[in-house]
Amino acid sequence: MYQIKVKFEQVGRSPVVLHQVAASQSLLDICLDNGIELQHKCGASCACSTCHLYVVTGMAFLSGITSREEDFIERAENPRPESRLGCQCTLLPGTGELEIMVPDQQQFVQEEEGILL
Repeated sequence: MYQIKVKFEQVGRSPVVLHQVAASQSLLDICLDNGIELQHKCGASCACSTCHLYVVTGMAFLSGITSREEDFIERAENPRPESRLGCQCTLLPGTGELEIMVPDQQQFVQEEEGILL
C-alpha cells in the first residue's frame, strides 16, 4: 500500500494526503477515485497531455515512461524532468510514499467554457 501526498499549483487548494492506496492503479485513476479532478480529454489513451502532473518524490514506485508518453509530455504546459501523464504511470507492487503536484487545471476548464486564453 502507498501513501500519496497531492499538492496543487492552483491558488487556494490545500494538499491532500491519500492513505492505503493499492498498487497497479494509474495516478489518474487514483486522483479521480478520490475526488481530485485531473483532466483527461483523450479518455486516458495517451493521446493528449491534459492529465500531465509532476512526480515530486517517488518516481521509482511508478511504471517506466514510454516514448509515446514522452512525446505527449513535450506538448504539455511547462514540462519538467519530473513530468508524467497521470493516465500512463501506474503504481508498482510494493509500498512507499509519493508526492505529486497537479498543475493548475483552470486553463482546461476555461477552454471547455469557450474562454480562450
